[in-house]
Amino acid sequence: MSKEKSTNKQILAHYKTSEQGLTTEQVTKRKQNGLNELQEGKKDNIFKQVALHLSDVASLVLLFAVILSTYLAATGSEKWSQPLIIGSILILNVSISIYQEKSAEKALAALKDMNVRESTVIRNGIRQTIESKDLVVGDIVILSAGDQVPADGRLLTANNLTINESILTGESEPVEKNSAEQELTKELSQRFNEAFSGTGVVSGNALMVVTAIGMDTELGSIAGLLNETEKKKTPLQEKLDSLSKSLTSVALIGGVLIFIIGFFFRGFDLSSGLIMGVSLAVAAVPETLPIIVTISLSYGVIKMSKKNAIMRRVNSVETVGSIDVIASDKTGTLTQNQMTVTKYWVPQNAPAETSTIISKDSKEFQLMRFMGLATDAQVKEVDGQKVELGDSTELAIIHWLQKAETTRAELEKDYPRIDEDPFDSNKKLMATLHKTPYGKYLLIVKGAIDRLPVQLSDNENKQVQSVNKQFAREALRVLAVGYTLLDEKPTGPLDATKIPVKLAGLIGIIDPPRPAAISAIEKAKNAGITTLMITGDHPETAKAIAVQMGIAEKNDQVMTGTHLNDLSDEELQQNIKNIKVYARVSPKDKIRIVKAWQANGSTIAMTGDGVNDAPAIKAADVGIAMGITGTDVSKQAADMILTDDNFETIVTAVEEGRTIYQNILKAVEFLIGVNFAQLFMMIFAVAMGWGSPLLAEQLLLINVLADGIPGFYICREPSEGNNMKKAPINRQTSIFADGLAQRVSFRAVVFTILTLMIFGLGQFVLSNSDIHFARTMLFLVLALGSMIDIYVIKSRQPLSLQTFANNTALNFSLGLTMLVVVSIATIPGLRGVFGFTALSDLAWVFVIISVFIPAILLEINKRWTLRRETELALSE
Repeated sequence: MSKEKSTNKQILAHYKTSEQGLTTEQVTKRKQNGLNELQEGKKDNIFKQVALHLSDVASLVLLFAVILSTYLAATGSEKWSQPLIIGSILILNVSISIYQEKSAEKALAALKDMNVRESTVIRNGIRQTIESKDLVVGDIVILSAGDQVPADGRLLTANNLTINESILTGESEPVEKNSAEQELTKELSQRFNEAFSGTGVVSGNALMVVTAIGMDTELGSIAGLLNETEKKKTPLQEKLDSLSKSLTSVALIGGVLIFIIGFFFRGFDLSSGLIMGVSLAVAAVPETLPIIVTISLSYGVIKMSKKNAIMRRVNSVETVGSIDVIASDKTGTLTQNQMTVTKYWVPQNAPAETSTIISKDSKEFQLMRFMGLATDAQVKEVDGQKVELGDSTELAIIHWLQKAETTRAELEKDYPRIDEDPFDSNKKLMATLHKTPYGKYLLIVKGAIDRLPVQLSDNENKQVQSVNKQFAREALRVLAVGYTLLDEKPTGPLDATKIPVKLAGLIGIIDPPRPAAISAIEKAKNAGITTLMITGDHPETAKAIAVQMGIAEKNDQVMTGTHLNDLSDEELQQNIKNIKVYARVSPKDKIRIVKAWQANGSTIAMTGDGVNDAPAIKAADVGIAMGITGTDVSKQAADMILTDDNFETIVTAVEEGRTIYQNILKAVEFLIGVNFAQLFMMIFAVAMGWGSPLLAEQLLLINVLADGIPGFYICREPSEGNNMKKAPINRQTSIFADGLAQRVSFRAVVFTILTLMIFGLGQFVLSNSDIHFARTMLFLVLALGSMIDIYVIKSRQPLSLQTFANNTALNFSLGLTMLVVVSIATIPGLRGVFGFTALSDLAWVFVIISVFIPAILLEINKRWTLRRETELALSE
């Protein structure tokens, strides 16, 4: 049965109820179908979360190393320091990952808070108040101004009823409701004889029969979408997962290879072969990379918060930098969220902007005066703060008066209101009667131009229609006002339709674009980012704003929710790049839009402030909620919250996100090059019969101290300066793109050759086959050399004095870490613990010279690469 098309009698019969309400027996039976509450999805317990993170490839390698080193320590083959150190790093990495997810699902909890606590119903013919969770289908609910609707229902009566449905539709204008039958439609904003759970009654009163409760309501369907929608991995997470798999594959191949060489060809026993396996596992995994990434992202959170963007999920910081599509809500984000009179027209004159100065004795001021007198909105001061009362259209008139340095109260001093005919949704008019200073009566009628009781000549009618169409093309909401002077006060109730009036003029009202948003959209376009507008507003209004802001062209089509439902997912994916403006769309439609862009390989951000936006905000790669106008539901579903509700802040955050992503890639380059060098060094040294160049704990010292600590501070590097001139990084783009593979490979080769030479020199030339002597030299060269060449890595430009000056925290950490590394290798009590020994003066000369070789070679490689790129750009 169609609720919209049915009569009251049919509706009551269908739900087996009456205007006297349900009986106690009926309520008892229907309660068995469940309470009027929203339900949460199932969450993983802590053990499942730990198991999930331990199943990560890098964690499995470290877990294998812990198990193996524990076995060796238990059998007396190795020290207990190995499993303790490796295990501590594993626990730290898993703990960080779980902590990052602790900001997870609070969205549904916020949604549940929107459930109304109590409702007024009629049961057994008696009006009574009950807990809203006890409502059942068929209950008769009484709605009054200020109430929140407790369930979905069909209106049986509606007296001047308006309901704010912004939490479901996204549009702040109250919807006029009625109880008449209407044609079936899927669009919530067009279902005028229904009320929906969670929406608010602005004015009037009504009787409603409950047709759906709990998860079956429109609010419940959004809760269901929130439960079903899962957050995708960020582009960086996907790339780091891929990197971990690559490193693990190399480690496994290398481990098998080194075991075969050592055990079958070099005479190693099983214990020695296993020790080699542990060392190789440690060499393969950049243990500090997850921590460095987290610190980099956390630093980005702090920087973004200073620019009005609060990041709720740390991992999303770098994703912001990868955004190539921003799907923005119109109201409040792209526009000012304040209805404004922007144009006006008086007969015989051309339309004018409200920014022009109006003389107080002009026809234009008379138009303003009549509009102000026939307005019910007002601004009051409550507890020292200004509070605006009235609907947004009438408040626009109040603000227009303020621009002219007058108020409704001042106008009413000369023209006090003595009678009125309130606005009626059927007449679409209102009228007010005022006493004039000269003893007559002023009647003002305001409303739709086609309902105003005004008589116009053909020429006057043509002019009015021309201006009306012009305003409509600009998506302006048009209000007309007429007036007449009466010698005597009308008898009986005032009726806006009965007394002919003279047309004073028209005004055009719109929620205007934010000026900063227009320039931000242009900046985003230059950075390769497509901006979409998604709104619950009328298609023509949406298109006019989109064209004005540079989002769409005049000939572009607007996709409505109805048209969207006619497309399959495949058809939508094929056409998605041609559609920039969406109007009258549902929460499910928004998710389809997000997924269609994601299916095309895009990284999409979705903005919103209402409950209806929450599922799409959660589904997007970056969900963005409004901090000022946003509901708790949208904020809890979001990754980022804008404290100023400004589109410009999104573009600023993208720029910051790109800088963070660049710095993470620099950290990857800094760590991975040395990891590959350690792998190849180990394999070649064992293959040549030199033994293991470094022990597992020595490798950990390099990975944690020499590489880890300086790596923490690379996140503080400033932007390269050309972030917003480059295209966004595609989700499918390899982490080794843009020359990173060449730089990592070159660095790995340099360190592999250098370390093997130093190890051979120390073992066979400068000492009498003393492997501890060779390991000490190798440790110092690898640790200090990798720290020094961070200056080459941290900037894509040639080295200069500015390179050393623009990150003082890095300089300090580098100096301190170098001191620690040298102390470990030289202080007698420490060096013995880690298997080092004293070096000769000649060995120190070789060490000091060698630590600068990687930086010099890497700088030469960088300058050569930059020159080649410049030559290629000029040739094109």
